[in-house]
Amino acid sequence: MFVGGAAGASAVIALTGMFTNSDQRVVRDARWIAAIGGAISPALLISDLGMPSRFLNMLRVFKIKSPMSVGSWTLVAFSSSAAMAAFSDAWRHRNGGTPIRRAATITDVFSALSGLVLTSYTGVLIGATAIPVWSESVSLLPIQFAASSFSAAASLLELRGHLDSPTLNFIGVTSSAIEMAVRSSIEVSRKPALRPLKRGQTGWLTRIAGFLSGPLPFALRLFAAFSSDRDRSRKLRAAAAISSIPGSIMRRAARIAAGRSTAKAPRVPLQLEP
Repeated sequence: MFVGGAAGASAVIALTGMFTNSDQRVVRDARWIAAIGGAISPALLISDLGMPSRFLNMLRVFKIKSPMSVGSWTLVAFSSSAAMAAFSDAWRHRNGGTPIRRAATITDVFSALSGLVLTSYTGVLIGATAIPVWSESVSLLPIQFAASSFSAAASLLELRGHLDSPTLNFIGVTSSAIEMAVRSSIEVSRKPALRPLKRGQTGWLTRIAGFLSGPLPFALRLFAAFSSDRDRSRKLRAAAAISSIPGSIMRRAARIAAGRSTAKAPRVPLQLEP
């Protein structure tokens, strides 16, 4: 959930940076983060499934109505195109050539399109279940996961050394603002199924994750944007990045933990479709 989302968002950042003539070092690092995350994600998914054959079985057919099938095919498409984009770019910088440049552009587009799906698909996946705490927020989960993915991608790039990029800081501010908006909607909701996100151990985990990925990095990034001291601004952005990454990971962990708790709660009925 975290690795695939951050990798997918990095691919989108790389493509956007390429078309807007942004710092090519940021674009290149974004491509490699996408490629590395794309290589790791299938192994993590197979580990979650328990055996490789389950993953291979999902690739036998493509079912548009199955989030798991769509996600598996998206992951394969992303992993392949992200790796090709990174290696094509490396080859182009080393040897040059128009055909390689075109190949890098095409693979960048495929990587970004599949990566954009990957940023939010896990939210769709768990939302399309009968677990109350997930199904009740099915419309918000993809938005929250996508925002968290872009925040993580921008933070990874900043910790890679790109602390002077205003675009990455803008992505971080926007993502944190979306995180806070989603969290606020959950807090004011009176739906019984969402109580695990506000009470008990899962409630505390959710609030800590929300603080690390929402208000804290949001404030730090705003201070950094308006600071006239370059060194101070860089330190504030580094602190925001360090906060956002564990916050993004904990966000997923809190959602999973809350889902497990509601699945075991006899007072919260499963919302089964006829």
